[in-house]
Amino acid sequence: MTEHDDARPPGAAAPEDGAALPGVPDGFGRLWTPHRMAYIGGENKPADGSAGDGCPFCRIPALSDEDGLVVARGAVAYVVLNLYPYNGGHVLVVPYRHVADYTDLTPDEVAEVAELTRTAMRVLREVSGPHGFNLGMNQGAVAGAGIAAHLHQHVVPRWSGDSNFLPIVGRTRALPELLHDTRARLAAAWPADHVATGDQKG
Repeated sequence: MTEHDDARPPGAAAPEDGAALPGVPDGFGRLWTPHRMAYIGGENKPADGSAGDGCPFCRIPALSDEDGLVVARGAVAYVVLNLYPYNGGHVLVVPYRHVADYTDLTPDEVAEVAELTRTAMRVLREVSGPHGFNLGMNQGAVAGAGIAAHLHQHVVPRWSGDSNFLPIVGRTRALPELLHDTRARLAAAWPADHVATGDQKG
């Protein structure tokens, strides 16, 4: 434990003292992130590009907001927390319709994906105070899309110094808050006039 441990947000994991573990002590702490193994193993990734229960982005809107980690629902698109976030508060803006390519979106889908992205940035600024954002879509598996068959826009909040040694050397990202707590805070701060009435799905 260090003098800074008491400053951790509720629910944040504490690094484990490496000297107490089996083997030769190396002076490093250990921050365990076993949930990442699901991502590494391909869990929740569709077996093919088809719509329906095999696609998580098609399946999520049928779940409750809490179970699906949905932050807000629009008329033709919704906002959901990334299950394997790059940073705390990393959300995805997803059309309900199972469509892969940005050029295949309807004008209404283009407009709402853009508006939900802008609102997500405003809400994240209010709730978490990031210093900047990464926005983007990975179009196609070759471009890095984990689920290429269902388009999704990334909204990643960034803070000065968040790209430290841990992700670069340790291939691990430390997240200060549990996903369900993050979802609840963002949903509570989401403006009421930017949410569709009812659970509309495409």
